[in-house]
Amino acid sequence: MLRNRFFWISVAVVVLIGVFAVVRVRQSRAKSDVHFETSPVDRGRIVAKVTATGTLSAIVTVQVGSQVSGRIAALNADFNSTVTKGQLVAKIDPQLFEAQVAQARANLVAAQGNLDKAKAQAVDAERQYKRNITLAERKLIAQADLDTSQSNADAANAAVSAAAGAVEQAKAALHSSEVNLAYTDIISPTDGIVISRNVDVGQTVVSSMTASTLFLIAEDLRKMQVDTSVAEADIGKLQPGMKATFTVDAYPNERFVGSIRQVRNSPQTVQNVVTYDAVIDVANPELKLKPGMTANCTFVWAERDDTLRVPNSALRFHPPAGMVATAGPGAGNGAAHASAGEAGPGGAPGAGVQARGVDADHRRIWVLKGGKPVAVMVRTGVSDGSLTEVVSGDLAEGDQVITDVTGAGAQGQQAGAFPRRMF
Repeated sequence: MLRNRFFWISVAVVVLIGVFAVVRVRQSRAKSDVHFETSPVDRGRIVAKVTATGTLSAIVTVQVGSQVSGRIAALNADFNSTVTKGQLVAKIDPQLFEAQVAQARANLVAAQGNLDKAKAQAVDAERQYKRNITLAERKLIAQADLDTSQSNADAANAAVSAAAGAVEQAKAALHSSEVNLAYTDIISPTDGIVISRNVDVGQTVVSSMTASTLFLIAEDLRKMQVDTSVAEADIGKLQPGMKATFTVDAYPNERFVGSIRQVRNSPQTVQNVVTYDAVIDVANPELKLKPGMTANCTFVWAERDDTLRVPNSALRFHPPAGMVATAGPGAGNGAAHASAGEAGPGGAPGAGVQARGVDADHRRIWVLKGGKPVAVMVRTGVSDGSLTEVVSGDLAEGDQVITDVTGAGAQGQQAGAFPRRMF
């Protein structure tokens, strides 16, 4: 009995020793499997850019319409036609308007005749009134007859004024008819090129509250503009006069150069996305660029030559808590705040730095020294999306900054360092 108990106790001790040995071996292997991915700090050029898309158009585009309704009798311009200011580009059938002018002219003649008649009657009434005055002084007519002749003279003078007014109305109607007749000639208001023609011969144009658009004329296609949609996060980086480059799908291997003329204040909101229009002036001497083309624009808002730079992945990296605790001398500079959310919500680098009241351009970078990660605080500058300028900090060219950590040990420490939570 005693011998059996001693046997089982011995077996249990052996099993415990074996389990302990396996755990120690696995832990040592896990530690040895940790691998830091690094990138050297170097010097070079950084170009900070803003990209946007836009649409090409002529600087001045004029819509040529019709003030009157009628049938198109002739077209003297077509697509891509070069026109000059004052040139006849289309003709509306004038017959109806010519008839209206003739009628208005006849009405004017009739009104003028009525005026002459009224003037003659006024002269006769005035003459009769003066004669009655003489007779009344001699007591040859009654006072009532004198009063009647005076009223007739006043009425005749009023009729002259009314007839004169009718003459002016007839003149105004004649002028209106002549203006409408003149509007049957569609004249180009500027020098340019016809971009669009919207009518054909024989088509009836109806002009109601707004003038019908017959032609779209670009004043000068050798000078064009690009209306771009720049995100609100980037619009503060752009200024008038800033250089811009762009490409179009028609010439993918050619880069066109322009400059920002203005940054318009009017916002454009599409699906809760706010953008602003940055207008780019561009020369088009060879007429390669055409209205409506889509331009892929690039604005260079900052350039740095021969500057110390680090990859952006190094700014986003943060070692697991288990490694931070054993990072060794120098890591304490950053380990104290590591658990305070250095990476910020969603892993955004620098959020924890801002939470502690430090400027947003101060960031923590982890450098591999002696096989251990060491935290270094630096102040960053401009970024091109993959590399970021280091303005100041205890960082030198050739230092190996950590961008990632791999291996079973890293996974194990991460799993042990961060308990699973239910959010």
